[in-house]
Amino acid sequence: METFFGVIVGLLILVLLVVIHELGHAVMAKRNGVVVEEFGVGFPPRAWKKKLKNGVLLSINWLPLGGFVKLQGEYDSADKKGDYGAASFAGKTKILFAGVAVNWLFAAILLTILAWVGLPEIMPNQAMIASDTTIINKPVEVVSVTKNHPAETTGIKIGDTITKFADQNITTVEQLIKLTKENKGKNVEIVYTHDSKNNIKIVTLGNVGEGGYLGAGLGQRRLIKATWSAPIVGFATTAQLTWLSLQGMGGLVANTFNGLVSQLSFDANERNKASQDLKEVGDSVAGPIGILGTIFPAAQKSGITQLIFLTAVISLSLAVMNALPIPALDGGRWFTKLVFKLSKKRLTKEREEKIQSVGFLVLMGLIVLVTFSDVAKLF
Repeated sequence: METFFGVIVGLLILVLLVVIHELGHAVMAKRNGVVVEEFGVGFPPRAWKKKLKNGVLLSINWLPLGGFVKLQGEYDSADKKGDYGAASFAGKTKILFAGVAVNWLFAAILLTILAWVGLPEIMPNQAMIASDTTIINKPVEVVSVTKNHPAETTGIKIGDTITKFADQNITTVEQLIKLTKENKGKNVEIVYTHDSKNNIKIVTLGNVGEGGYLGAGLGQRRLIKATWSAPIVGFATTAQLTWLSLQGMGGLVANTFNGLVSQLSFDANERNKASQDLKEVGDSVAGPIGILGTIFPAAQKSGITQLIFLTAVISLSLAVMNALPIPALDGGRWFTKLVFKLSKKRLTKEREEKIQSVGFLVLMGLIVLVTFSDVAKLF
């Protein structure tokens, strides 16, 4: 039931993020004299519709997979009054990147809110104003359990938090590691929380191995809390994550290209390395099933802070992805217009359809591949 609820929450959040993206396009289109014919929540078949006073058809559709905005004369070659194609190049640029801007700003606002209540620290040198920052250490958490070692035999699971060990309250990972070392080979009382319930058990510490004497990988979340500097922290963190996202996407492209090319090598070691590169790409990418079926349920279970943080990260990812010069996405459409403008060639409806169709097919192919990867991970 928790997984089902997490999927529903994830679906609603993804629809929200796409709808505000499309709303950015619609508002900017109206501001630049382009007629907005329809604004849809979800995708057809249509479930409900209403003509608004400003002439826009608002529709609610049965497929809850995002949303769309339909502009009059959406092709670059359209030239009637109110057509998207009749807008200036600057106007089209604003319309195309308005969705990107809205998703980016939404992420920054969410991270600003989190900075007031506690923003997860996830990277080195994360933005903060030292004079206005309080660091909150969350309980020590079990992030991995080694088979047939003390933690597993005691019943400790991944996600449990350890609050007391050897009659001492645990506040840091380093403290717990030090205590396990001091008590190696002994029977020690451990207090840990599992599914919001405290458990008190005796653990027999073994020899040092994977996961230390306890046989568990340990982690501890740190939260950054600010007051007046929260907006600075929120927007600066968004900028840092934007740069990391671009670097990560560059690494994915490089690993994919190198992996595919190196698979043709006559050197077995080179082919093995290529397979590892491709595996890393697969492990680091999540599609609709991975996001809805695994990531959102896990975040929802971890609490509202993690859910808001995940929402901010996905909103930022939508902004970054749509800004890239990939055909069928906003950045790709803009880049196509720029190339034809600089070459002084006319971008006809037929040419634009072909370019965007090819880009769309490639994009759908990638989504299908990632979806297969998601399914494989689940099993």
